[in-house]
Amino acid sequence: MTQTAAAAGRFTFPGTEISVNRMGYGAMQLAGHHAFGPPADPDEARAVLREALALGVDHIDTSDYYGPFVTNDLIREALFPYATNLVLVTKIGAWRDDKGGWNLDRSADFLRKSVEDNLKRLGLDQMAIVNLRMGGPTDDIAAPMQVMRHMQDEGLIAHIGVSTVDVAQLQIARDIAPIVCVQNHYNLVHRADDAMIDALAADGIAYVPYFPLGGFTPLQSDGLKQVADDLGQTAQAVALAWLLQRSPNMLLIPGTSRRAHLRGNIAAASLTLDDGHLAQLNAIAALA
Repeated sequence: MTQTAAAAGRFTFPGTEISVNRMGYGAMQLAGHHAFGPPADPDEARAVLREALALGVDHIDTSDYYGPFVTNDLIREALFPYATNLVLVTKIGAWRDDKGGWNLDRSADFLRKSVEDNLKRLGLDQMAIVNLRMGGPTDDIAAPMQVMRHMQDEGLIAHIGVSTVDVAQLQIARDIAPIVCVQNHYNLVHRADDAMIDALAADGIAYVPYFPLGGFTPLQSDGLKQVADDLGQTAQAVALAWLLQRSPNMLLIPGTSRRAHLRGNIAAASLTLDDGHLAQLNAIAALA
């Protein structure tokens, strides 16, 4: 029987009518190496997007700075006109130079242009959710959040999320506008946000970990491999299943540019870890 994203259960973003399967898809890897340039196989990239929807994915994370522009163009080519239940979430606050460098910019004009560019390339009148990407705990989030709130009031953005923030920045953001999701670096090994995740869960706010499988440096752990071998599963599937069981507000967006890998990731939605395996996996962070 085909395993689908629906097996992970659903989540409704707070204060919205937007409900998605907790197993989603991140489009970053559809671009070239390190999310820069065109894909090696554009036809496969489009096929991955179509198969993701066929397997129950209704939440796709993207950004104009993946490529740049590559993933949004592929999404529109492959999926437009969009299914009525498909939620496209983008991220703004950065741009790529001609060497593939990542450059932060949260000026008012740049943020507005970024939203307008995402809308144009995706063929939308309004973004369902836009994440404001910060660069670290010393960044001022108040000024760009005011810009986000203005764009929300204008109707360009329906709902707002934040990315790469600490607890203090999150509180400042929430004082300016309702926040429906937080997208931070988190996985089985990198667990600095444990307390934040629990607090967000209590408030019904989604937590969307980026690099759930380690990102450009895949997770390597003897403990993870041991559990995976014990279950007859891949390490990637076990790491994703652990995230889903970590908290009910956890939404996953693992990325891949291959349909075979996509199917493996989606299969994690059906995998349940028992207490013994969870204990083994939880111990990994202490050793990292």
